Amino acid sequence: MFVIDPHAEDFRFPPVELASPDGLLAVGGDLRPARLLAAYRQGVFPWYNEGQPILWWSPDPRAVLFPARLRVSRSLRKRLRSRKFHITCDTCFREVMLACAGPRPQYPHGGTWITPAMVAAYTELHRLGYAHSVEVWLGDRLVGGLYGVALGGIFCGESMFSRESDASKVALVYLVRQLERWGYALIDCQLPSAHLASLGAEAIPRRTYMALLADALALPGRPPPWRFDTDLPIV
Repeated sequence: MFVIDPHAEDFRFPPVELASPDGLLAVGGDLRPARLLAAYRQGVFPWYNEGQPILWWSPDPRAVLFPARLRVSRSLRKRLRSRKFHITCDTCFREVMLACAGPRPQYPHGGTWITPAMVAAYTELHRLGYAHSVEVWLGDRLVGGLYGVALGGIFCGESMFSRESDASKVALVYLVRQLERWGYALIDCQLPSAHLASLGAEAIPRRTYMALLADALALPGRPPPWRFDTDLPIV
């Protein structure tokens, strides 16, 4: 197991092919912006629980969503057409992260991997223009959203939450449509799941992901702050 010295200024990770069968690549280090950004550029992301050292992962297969292949169900289309929600971007990043941290049905007492240190680190990435959030509002109440990290033409999704039916799915549809218009090539969903697959995410070999990542990083991306186009075709 590769151990990262938190004081080292070398932010290179070992080759992702050296990860364990479940995707664990390295342990230790810190959550400085430079290390986090270097990790994403190398196909690696942090994921650990409170009380653990920082764990760095590069799973195989990797879940990705190509913007043009987003799958919107009939019921979700109906929800989108209802205009029940108001959708914004980059207006309350930290609040979205805290909502993603719980409590949620699967984590009724909190205790997710979104630790206070993670909240602080990604809020700093947001301040620097790399991390972005989508907010879903019902009146003046935040009822859903998601956040992630954007580099070049890739958006690395981290987490989402819902306090109203379909709220996180609505956030994802708006984000994907906007990223498609901006020319983004790929959304990294990290770990495959049935929920993500229902929205069009695909599990691809890690070596394929790494090639796609390299191409996406060469794209120009979009400067902050992000805002949704008013004429965005959603459904």
